[in-house]
Amino acid sequence: MNSATREAYGAALKELGRTNPNVVALDADLAGSTKSAGFGGQNPERFFDMGISEADMIGTAAGLATCGKIPFASSFSVFVTGRAFEQIRNSVCNADLNVKVVGSHAGPSCGEDGSSHQAVEDIAIMRSLPRMTVVVPADDVEAYAATMALADYEGPAYLRVARLASPTIHEEDYEFHLGKGDLLRDGSDVSIVACGMMVPRALDAAKALAAEGIEAQVVNMHTIKPLDTELLTACAKKTGKVVTVEEGSIVGGLGSAVCEALSESCPVPVRRIGMPDCFGTSGEGNQLLDHFGLTADHIAQAARDLC
Repeated sequence: MNSATREAYGAALKELGRTNPNVVALDADLAGSTKSAGFGGQNPERFFDMGISEADMIGTAAGLATCGKIPFASSFSVFVTGRAFEQIRNSVCNADLNVKVVGSHAGPSCGEDGSSHQAVEDIAIMRSLPRMTVVVPADDVEAYAATMALADYEGPAYLRVARLASPTIHEEDYEFHLGKGDLLRDGSDVSIVACGMMVPRALDAAKALAAEGIEAQVVNMHTIKPLDTELLTACAKKTGKVVTVEEGSIVGGLGSAVCEALSESCPVPVRRIGMPDCFGTSGEGNQLLDHFGLTADHIAQAARDLC
């Protein structure tokens, strides 16, 4: 089954609206796209469309958090992390308030909206902030579970969801554990550490490599911060080689986080796959993923090169 993580976020938010009276939702005139509209239709008294004003949205969310509410503030990733950075930094993280920032339409898979709307630097921006938790779910099942988990988590968090549908890899009874990566496939030759919609592609790469006699581990590192350094170090010690895969910039993103961690715990060769130091471009989402080398073939080739 193929489904977009933003759809699952919307479904989870709607369920939270039914079960948790403290959850409120805010949007920046994009509720139909971010999928927070379902919550608003069900709970109009707890839904606030702030218009095209992400900074005001985050400031209002911070105020609601001081009153004991659990605000989920949604917009396109590029706008909520860019326009509202100062408010996220000072009003949310510096004050250590319980605000959940949700960035939709992240990465080049945003597609036809073009480079102005394709956030490639959002993970780097958010993981640089003290106290901020950063989560990038791999599929719709994980996005739903992550949203529910973040409602229970006390503190600032950034949830990154995608516009484009991608394969479902988890069973419905999947249990999400914040800050703990998942070893989806074991292997002894190379470790592939991926997040978001790159996880299914990493699994496809591992299958192709297995047919050639190369056994690749695949780790779903859904939580970029705090990073599961224990699992990461164990994988690096076992295989001695790591490939990171993300649908965002390799400058400051998952690849950087992995390199930073392993440089201290277990220095090994690392090959980073993601957006190079560039902006996106306009095109159909899957075509852009191919254009930038975010494919199973490219992942497999990087692993072959290391092996």
